[in-house]
Amino acid sequence: MVRRGEGKMEAMLRASRAALELHGRDAPGVHIVLGNEACDLDSMVSAIVLAYFLTKTSLEQKTVFVPILNIPRSEFPLRGECTFLLQESQLSEDLLIFRDEIDLQSLHKEGRLQLTLVDHNVLSRADADLESAVTEVIDHRPLERPFSPGCVVTCEPVGSCATLVTERIVQRAPNILDKELAFLLRSTIMLDCINMAPAAGKVTPKDSDYVAVLDSRFHDLSPSNTVFKALQEAKFDVSGLTTEQMLRKDLKAVFGGDLRLAISAVFLALEEFLARPHVKEELEEFCRTRGYDVLVIMTVTLNEKKEPSRQLAVYSPCSHFRELVSCALEKSEAPSLQLLPMYSPSSEIAAYSQGNRLASRKKVLPIIEILLKALETKGAAAMHGCQGWKETSNIAQMVPACCAEDICQDEDLQLPPTPMNSLVEGCPLDGGLPKLTPEDILEKINQMPGKRLL
Repeated sequence: MVRRGEGKMEAMLRASRAALELHGRDAPGVHIVLGNEACDLDSMVSAIVLAYFLTKTSLEQKTVFVPILNIPRSEFPLRGECTFLLQESQLSEDLLIFRDEIDLQSLHKEGRLQLTLVDHNVLSRADADLESAVTEVIDHRPLERPFSPGCVVTCEPVGSCATLVTERIVQRAPNILDKELAFLLRSTIMLDCINMAPAAGKVTPKDSDYVAVLDSRFHDLSPSNTVFKALQEAKFDVSGLTTEQMLRKDLKAVFGGDLRLAISAVFLALEEFLARPHVKEELEEFCRTRGYDVLVIMTVTLNEKKEPSRQLAVYSPCSHFRELVSCALEKSEAPSLQLLPMYSPSSEIAAYSQGNRLASRKKVLPIIEILLKALETKGAAAMHGCQGWKETSNIAQMVPACCAEDICQDEDLQLPPTPMNSLVEGCPLDGGLPKLTPEDILEKINQMPGKRLL
């Protein structure tokens, strides 16, 4: 724990919050450092620390730098590792600003907004109109955003975005690095890189180098094993959570055509999760209230050797959506998930054990995205039948089961590499770029006799 009175970080957070209250001619320009919508530890710490760095080093006298946590405040208690690290750092979450507490669109219309994105490089659909305000990106994921001359991009496949923030401080303003910053950055890198264990496939040489820099400058930081164990326990603690809270805790949504799909990481054995009372009804209610047609649940637990064990379930009341997504996951070869069917309490839930322990959500997500992009590109017009809660036979004409299997079995289908960011993320060193575009996939289908999508 970092023990102190009000530190420099807390003072910065308090001042930036106060500056947002100013209006009229006294109102400053606002430079938001925005984390991603998952708001995991890496996203939170990267946003807070980079905003502090900019506050200390920027020559812009009439600009306030504000870290924003990209979730509603009500969601924050579900981020156990985030709340734990703030407590250990003696930083009050009351000083933080959450996405539902600031109107970025109004700031943009007033011409006062600049944006730096950390731990992601593309704005969400809801924020697309803010794109012209983005001036910088710092991320460790594959670059998805198009080139823009007004945006400076730092994008490297390291284990943690906090590593890139540490590098920025060490190279440009080492004098501002104190024990408080070192504790936040080192703890985050340790968690993201699974205690720097090479066998976990997440840590890169740059991650190790900057942890070593922090250790060399601050010899009295807590032992790495102690920090990692405490953060890991806080991250995986789901005791007392409802089914709905477990699903919300680490959720990502993707869209294709009219299909809305969510992938939730749950830190509980799948057998235990599916044994919860009324689980099918709770999944149905969760999807119905949020408009999801399909919910993929990826569970992860740790064995005695701290190695991840993974299982997977696909829920949808629409059999064709469920079968299409299940088939894509079952038949995928890049990566192969090595799925084996498990007992399920409902025909609307397909359950699997996952033999490939390294195939995390970031590796599973591209499998689904390829299908969704195919539907969005050429199949959206035909996708008016089975829409999650309105089951009809039209979807079968759009993507027949045997046709979907042909997609999944295509040996040329390759997925892009993705970096790892937590136990639910993937390795940065997965080889291979996509050999087939969504259009290629649709063309293969359309060439099959009687199997045209459009």
